[in-house]
Amino acid sequence: MADPLTAISTRATPQSQPADARQVPNNAGGHTFTVDAATRLRRFLVLGTDGGTYYTDAPDLTRDNAGVVLEMATTATTELVAEIVAVSHGGRAPRQNPAIFALAAACSLGDDDGRRAALDALPLVARTGTHLFLFARYVEQFRGWGRGLRRAVANWYLDRPVDEVAFQAVKYRQREGWSHRDLLRLAHPRTDDERRTALFRWILGHDDTPVDGLSVVDGFRRARAATSAEQVAALVTEFGLSWEMLPDEHLNAPVVWEALLERGMPQTALLRQLPRLTRLGLLSPLSARTAEVAARLSDPDRLRAARVHPVNVLVAQRTYAAGHSARGESRWEPSRPVVDALDQAFYAAFGAVEPSGRRLMLALDVSGSMSFHPVSGLPITPREASAALSLVTASTESAYEIVGFTGGGLGALSTLSISPGQRLDDAVRAVSDLPFGATDCALPMLAALDRGLEVDTFVCYTDNETWAGSVHPHQALARYRDHTGIDAKLVVVGMTATRFSIADPTDPGMLDVAGFDASVPTLISDFARGL
Repeated sequence: MADPLTAISTRATPQSQPADARQVPNNAGGHTFTVDAATRLRRFLVLGTDGGTYYTDAPDLTRDNAGVVLEMATTATTELVAEIVAVSHGGRAPRQNPAIFALAAACSLGDDDGRRAALDALPLVARTGTHLFLFARYVEQFRGWGRGLRRAVANWYLDRPVDEVAFQAVKYRQREGWSHRDLLRLAHPRTDDERRTALFRWILGHDDTPVDGLSVVDGFRRARAATSAEQVAALVTEFGLSWEMLPDEHLNAPVVWEALLERGMPQTALLRQLPRLTRLGLLSPLSARTAEVAARLSDPDRLRAARVHPVNVLVAQRTYAAGHSARGESRWEPSRPVVDALDQAFYAAFGAVEPSGRRLMLALDVSGSMSFHPVSGLPITPREASAALSLVTASTESAYEIVGFTGGGLGALSTLSISPGQRLDDAVRAVSDLPFGATDCALPMLAALDRGLEVDTFVCYTDNETWAGSVHPHQALARYRDHTGIDAKLVVVGMTATRFSIADPTDPGMLDVAGFDASVPTLISDFARGL
């Protein structure tokens, strides 16, 4: 008769059972640790909840994360605001919605000092008219328009240069059910500046208001009255109009886009308009214009100044290289110099990363749960994003191996034939085409031990929904340390905004980071070096 006591162990516990009293069931049926409130907040701000996960739909995931945000907004408002500003102002998240939602909660639910800090942070987080409209939409979910909120919105219009306010008023006229006219009527900003007063009157609907000295408003008015694309192009050159300010009927004219390019399109607009520019014949591979655009796309200074997030570059690169829109309504022939420039831009958007000089195993969870639902409302899955992120670290390190794993024993882990030398879309596509499987996040450590590999730091890109292994990941890491004598570390790159983690929070050799955070490669390198 088998001895049932032989199944009880603190060194090798099936993932379907808790190995530690602190562990909880995850959504897949395994048991994992939970992350603290600060880590959950960071995952929410960086990853968002728009796409849900394989096991949790978006509304449930949003409610779960919103609970953490609302709790911090009530009990730790100033700390919440500091993290919001750090993520938003630092360009660390691909989308602003989570940060703006959290700021709306903070300026509604906190104590007096906390609400004041949140309102003071409004211009740092809501940097464009679109952001301000989104904030107005979110804040009404928590509170009415009291004096402090009105004053904060009024200051948004009063404290920045009047020409910048005019540009925002013309570029982003109405979004999220709000307009600048609505906000001015609520906030009642008062000023002695004649130009600003004239701008406010024009926004409020007084179309006969003289706009002397407000060139962008004058240019916008003239563009609306223009009768030809050539006239619109001339106005773009004269007044520095952006494409959003132009009449729709002239937006398919090459001469208009030539003027926009010549004037200098903002980095984010340039990324988004590459398909249109290509369809209009403005980005042929051998033209001087294409070379100029390619140089702008990959310019690290321009990327940094525009706070372009690397994942947005990745999405732009994949879309452009595919040669068609997501639904196939429009098609174009990708220009090779542009594809190359977008590859370079992706790596450049992370900034300079100092190599750790350590031996790294970059382990990609390619199981089924990483392969279906998009992340942060973007057209990219956690599996695809993890492949791209791993290439950034690989591009800075000299000693690394990239592996993919699912569940089903050591044979379910294999070296991936991707490298920074490949085109980004080819590398991501290679990972996308792998077969699906169960999830066993212990496999990287077990396989390294089985193969006699010397690894200083394991980097696991996963949704933390592990369940299929006979030993927990933290136990596998302990086994690796014991058998090799290497004090190996584990970095868990969470690719979804859940509360789960395979990392033991009491082990200083394990670190949780949020997958889409633009600082991830630097965090990995610093942690591997012991900083």
